[in-house]
Amino acid sequence: MNDMRLTINGQDRSLAGVAPHTRLLDALRDAGLTGAKEGCAEGECGACAVLVARPDGAERTRWTAVNACLPAAAAFEGQEIVTAEGLGTAPGPRGPGQLHPVQQEMATRGGSQCGYCTPGFVCAMAAEYYRPDRAGAQEDSDTPSAQRAEQTGTGAVGEEHAPDHECGPNGFDLHALSGNLCRCTGYRPIRDAAYALGTPEETDLLRRRQEQPAPAPRSTRLSSDGAHFIRPESLTELFEHMARHPGARIVAGATDVGVEVNIRHVRPGTVLAVDRLAELRGLMVSRDSVEIGAGLSLSEVERALGHRVPLLDQLFPQFASRLIRNAATFGGNLGTGSPIGDSAPVLLALGASLVLASAAGEREVSLDEYYTGYRESVRRPEEIIRAVRIPLPVANTAAFHKIAKRRFDDISSVSVAIALQVDDATVTGARIGLGGVAATPLRAREVEDVLVGQPWTHDAARAAALLMARQGTPIDDMRASSRYRSAMLEQVMLKFWAQSQPTGIQEVQS
Repeated sequence: MNDMRLTINGQDRSLAGVAPHTRLLDALRDAGLTGAKEGCAEGECGACAVLVARPDGAERTRWTAVNACLPAAAAFEGQEIVTAEGLGTAPGPRGPGQLHPVQQEMATRGGSQCGYCTPGFVCAMAAEYYRPDRAGAQEDSDTPSAQRAEQTGTGAVGEEHAPDHECGPNGFDLHALSGNLCRCTGYRPIRDAAYALGTPEETDLLRRRQEQPAPAPRSTRLSSDGAHFIRPESLTELFEHMARHPGARIVAGATDVGVEVNIRHVRPGTVLAVDRLAELRGLMVSRDSVEIGAGLSLSEVERALGHRVPLLDQLFPQFASRLIRNAATFGGNLGTGSPIGDSAPVLLALGASLVLASAAGEREVSLDEYYTGYRESVRRPEEIIRAVRIPLPVANTAAFHKIAKRRFDDISSVSVAIALQVDDATVTGARIGLGGVAATPLRAREVEDVLVGQPWTHDAARAAALLMARQGTPIDDMRASSRYRSAMLEQVMLKFWAQSQPTGIQEVQS
């Protein structure tokens, strides 16, 4: 089947002739929708962002912003997409030829300079505009946006009205735009536009669309020039294709594979899409554990968990950007075997295990026994990661520290997750996960052994910090020197102790 069909801006469109490795961005631009741009081709700039209709429970839809430069167009067979052009034209919320409220505010506040990044910003902003749980978005929708802005005392929001410097009184979370870069440094007017937005009108067609179920995933088979893109209907069918196509590439959100395709020009012979497989999309919470399906996006996991695992709450905002988290999965991040993947240290600290599945059945492997070498693991060729299991209850004193050159949307130089069980001021349990200091993510077992049984004091933390500096086999590369990495391991432990004290951050004496 090479006649792909999907809904773009409310219209049924055929993408006949699209190849298995054709990106969604290229397919859209070939169809004349040139608003989305290619900037970095790595998912770091957001110039290519579009909206996709994703499930929000069984009966509703959530407009979700994703990068179009990474996934294959074939991954969207039967799905609904809205581009920046579609926001301002029929069947947009205000009819043909009228600007969408997000576009109007960007124009009014001067949020577009060269305009290259603007369509991506508009789509990411629109996803946040339609977020159903956007707290504070209770302004009267009949009040013009400009008037609402004047009432706040500034072009966007008086600082005294904002819960914090990254969230407006209208509930707009600026982290929704963390994956969008403005090369003209026009961030202030973009923020002004975001904070001036009100509530979608009742007649807004995109808002009304959210009250209906999202499109169901479709079985897809696309072949061209010896390459294949296959979306199986079930796990059983997936295993059959894996047996038929040894070496096939398993893809969920394509946030890693897409970079290889774009930058390294890798062309897998067969791609098996698993992101919409029902067997990989469950999330179950019991008395003893949390089981997270390997095909759930990180954003979906974040919403579904609802703060049950505080250490994951610290991970999510630092894991790439919202655009990436809307597609990336734990299965993909762990499956790549990267020693600098951010999820592995956190899951190591949480004592997580992986459920590996094949046609022969399932087995459970502790994550600290999963990696055997650089991008190597105990997973067999016929197996996939079906789920991640986290034992409950979690430790009562935990933190995740990511050291990188940028605060957000960057690759770690070093990442450290620490989870201590502290009872009556004594450490009764310890798990520490490290990333970026060895060929694989690893546990700092020596440090754990030193801490367990000791009073949680500055002296104990300092002794642990000196030992932390000797963990792993850090190297010199473009992100950091080995000496810097070792120093960061030491400092993170001292900072963790200081932040765990009742008074919060304290000055640690040398």
